[in-house]
Formats: sequence, structure tokens, C-alpha cells
Amino acid sequence: MSRKRGEAPEEARSAADGSDASQVPFEPTAGTPGPAPGGRRLALDVHGRLREMILSGALPPGSALLQAEMARKLGVSRTPMREAFRLLQEEGLIDAQPDQRARVRTVDPEDLDGVYGARIMLESLAVSVTAKSLAPGDLERMSEALKRMQELSVDDRPDDWHAAHKEFHRIATQAVAPHLQRMLVSLGEHSERYIRLAQLGLHNSWARAHSEHEALLEALRRSDKDEAVRVISRHLARTALNVLADIAPEYEPAATRTALGIAGNGQA
Repeated sequence: MSRKRGEAPEEARSAADGSDASQVPFEPTAGTPGPAPGGRRLALDVHGRLREMILSGALPPGSALLQAEMARKLGVSRTPMREAFRLLQEEGLIDAQPDQRARVRTVDPEDLDGVYGARIMLESLAVSVTAKSLAPGDLERMSEALKRMQELSVDDRPDDWHAAHKEFHRIATQAVAPHLQRMLVSLGEHSERYIRLAQLGLHNSWARAHSEHEALLEALRRSDKDEAVRVISRHLARTALNVLADIAPEYEPAATRTALGIAGNGQA
């Protein structure tokens, strides 16, 4: 079922109304194993579960995060929960100050603008470098990832959709040096919550995004690096500008628009 622009998922609205994340159910995701034994592994499992709930909107911006209550709900001790909170804070997904209740970070227009400005510049560079080096097998894997994205429902299988989406972009940028690849991965993970906000906000964003992915794949098939850069820069800018128009229409996205002008030589 499609949602109206700006409408939060049902579970997100419930959590927001209660203003307490302890009201959100924490059953393990269907089809996935429960937390693995071992301190570090357990902390990573807990972190992954909480991260997914934040990115999906089940824990909306501003939600209170209670370590003790969440540890009880998940059936773990405070130690892995404390480590999971630390990882979420490092990722910029939560704010946690000493002697204060942790909360899911609100969506910061300046952060979104900065992330997408950087991503447009770096991903455009990576696509340009990669365009003339892709083998037929690489293009076939991109095509397969695109087909999976089209077949999957982000509402029912968000993890699978985002995995295919990451694979598509990873191949399109694979020719750059490892340190730049790590930067792209970090920016991609940081922008994932914004991608999900764009998907929730505009019911037609799926069709538009799919056509842009198809255009990028076609440009790469032709080894047309200029067209590939134009497509990827506009594709990324459109996500940022759509979300900003929804959450902060008064904000002027200088970084995104400047990066688009440099990399894409055009406007979204």
C-alpha cells in the first residue's frame, strides 16, 4: 500500500505517539537468526537490529532510547546494549550524552546537504573512473541487481532491496582505490535513512529511481563516462532535494546544488 507524502509508517506513528521506544516490539526479524553468542558478535547483532529500526522509521527521529528497557526486550545484558549504543552514536544515528536519555537523532538538513554534496562529487568521480573498465560480467551483475530491486518490495523486504541497491552502486564505482571505496561505503550508509525518507515521502519515487538506474546502466554499457556522471549526479541530487523539500523546504541546499553544478553541469 502506498503512503502519502510525509506519512510515517504505522509502527513509527505508534512509537512517536508514545514518545518512548520501549513501546516498540523487538521480536527478531523473520527469516533471520537470533543474536549470536559472544560479546562482540552479540553487540553487533543488537546494533544491527536497532539500526534497522531507526532507518526504517520504526524508531522515528526524537524517540527516547532506554538502555535497560531495550536490553530486557531483546533478552541481552546491558554490556552489548551499551556497545550497540556507542556504535549508533558513532554513525550519527543517535544522540547520547552522559546522564541523559539517548534519543534518535532528528533529521538535520545541513547534515543531509553535506552528505549528498560529498557523495555527488565522490561518486561522480568513481563512476567516471569506472566507466571504461567494466567487463561484460560486471554489467551483467549490475543488470541482475537492478532486476532484484524492481522485483522486491521495500515495504516487505527492505533489507534485500537495499542490499541489491548497494551492490548496483558498488559495481558502478568499483575501479577507484580502496580508500575512496571505503569513503563511498561510509557515505552510502550515512545516507540510507535519507533514501528511506525519500521512498516514504513520494509514492512515485520508485519508478523515477528505477529509470535513473536504468539510464546509468545504459551509459556504462556504452562506456559513456560523461553521460554516466550526469545521470549519477542528478540521481543523487534528486534524492537529497526531494527529502529536503519534504522536511525543510526553507533550507537552501548549497552543497548539493554546487556539487550538482560541478559534477553534472545541470540542475535537478
